[in-house]
Amino acid sequence: MKLKTALLGAVAGTSLATVAFADAHEGERGRDGEVKIIYWQAPSILNPFLSGGTKDIEAASLVIEPLARYNPQGELIPWLVDEVPTVANGGVSEDLMSITWKISEGVQWSDGTPFTSADVKFTYEYCTHPESGCAQLTKFEGVSSVDTPDDLTVVVNFAAPTPFPYGPFVGGESPILQAAQFAECVGASAPECTDENFGPIGTGPFVVTEFRTNDVIQLVANENYRVEGKPAFASVTFKGGGDATAAGRSVMETGEFDYAWNLQLAPDVIASMQEGGLGTPVAGFGPLVERIMLNQTNPDPALGPDERSVVGPHPFLGDPAVYKAMSLAIDRPLLVELGYGQAGKVTCNWVPAPAAVNSDTFSCDTQDIAAANAMLDEAGYADTNGDGIRETPDGVPMEILYQTSTNAVRQDFQALIKEWWSEIGIEAELRNIDASVFFGGDPGSPDTFQKFYADVEMYANTFNGTDPQAYLANGLCDKAPSPASQWQGENISRFCDEEFDALHAQLTTTADADERASIARQLNDIMVEKGGMIPLVHRGRLSAHATSLGGVDLNVWDSELWNAADWYRTGDNR
Repeated sequence: MKLKTALLGAVAGTSLATVAFADAHEGERGRDGEVKIIYWQAPSILNPFLSGGTKDIEAASLVIEPLARYNPQGELIPWLVDEVPTVANGGVSEDLMSITWKISEGVQWSDGTPFTSADVKFTYEYCTHPESGCAQLTKFEGVSSVDTPDDLTVVVNFAAPTPFPYGPFVGGESPILQAAQFAECVGASAPECTDENFGPIGTGPFVVTEFRTNDVIQLVANENYRVEGKPAFASVTFKGGGDATAAGRSVMETGEFDYAWNLQLAPDVIASMQEGGLGTPVAGFGPLVERIMLNQTNPDPALGPDERSVVGPHPFLGDPAVYKAMSLAIDRPLLVELGYGQAGKVTCNWVPAPAAVNSDTFSCDTQDIAAANAMLDEAGYADTNGDGIRETPDGVPMEILYQTSTNAVRQDFQALIKEWWSEIGIEAELRNIDASVFFGGDPGSPDTFQKFYADVEMYANTFNGTDPQAYLANGLCDKAPSPASQWQGENISRFCDEEFDALHAQLTTTADADERASIARQLNDIMVEKGGMIPLVHRGRLSAHATSLGGVDLNVWDSELWNAADWYRTGDNR
């Protein structure tokens, strides 16, 4: 059995030192002064292992880095190593039971100490500790041990043949922590290490000098960064909070900021902002999907904080007649038109990209209120008292709490979907939560998307790279957030299906690229068919940068800030 290095993407040989712009804008480190970044969803932590929020993962990518990551073409490239291991170059064993990484010589932490294999092994132990509540645990699925034969060699061993061994330490979601800094932060104490989680020591281009949670991060250039003359910027102001509209204007109209992330705005709003002439929107399609998650358990407040969204089943959302009727009632083309224009596509799938894994099983581009009502009628859900709200056969009113983050597009979606659901006898109470809190990782907050103290919730997420194995593992039974995991984990719906778990196990041992894609499509279909979620829109990632900011290369397969070390100020200074 041979590893196909292409799999669902490709392995490229370009190292960080030879990334584009390496020769075009040479000079002294810090020569271009300050760069200002705005994420309207404010980071709440700089440790991706304690947060599933994209805002936190991307902010942290300025500081801490993986061994390898993905470029904008979806190719796997070396980052802190000399090359990406494959069977062909001897880095992946013929039996697919191990992968050996060779760390590049001379890599240092920002405090000047050597970056070694011991740090990589520590990161594995940190995330896989049973009491850590690690948000990125799926990256280490199937790993049996990590060995360190010498300071620059890391051997990841697997419990079974693993055709895709690039989960651990690859991409912005799986960076390396410094063992010396986090030594006392393993297990249950992990969330309590505020200084470490807010100011990790890293190998990246910048160093944190101040972190004000849900507000501002101040960073300066890493004087021990491995590439001479980089980063071009001496400092970074990373502002969080506000809303997408203000963020977009701050780059394209007022010029206050240089980069604005995730401009989830209507197309006409983006076009109007662009007329300001100070910024340029950039977009690309990866696997980002706006979806409605369906709580498989019971979020009734009467159950108490440690039982809500943990015990089940839900009074009616687990019935296929219900969630299929809810899906039929939604006019997805209208949502796309109003919310995203050309930056959106109708999707019925959890994983719509890359193309090889995009299932064609379902059709959902036509709203059918009549069919949805007929489906509920046949299943025995009736409005017995004439109040417009159906009841279950057991007499439970079909009333749901529908929550999402605060955002103009999402509130428009909520209002429309609430109306459509009312037409089929399901009453939705709408709630929106500040995005910095909703996507935060605070185990003490009742308002995070992981807690899911609601019946349904809407958001979007994606994954690093082009192989969805680790992402699909978020549907495994044991990946549901709970008090035991400090409410970390990405199985947000608490979906649990034996067929899904068994099929995912098959995926982890399948080498052939076509077979892997087929299994991925089947896993997608199980999640949708059995009510884990209702997919809505395949979203393009849309951000904007100042016309005076050079080197930006939008990456839909990794952190958008993946090459911030290559950013520079052009002659168009403001």
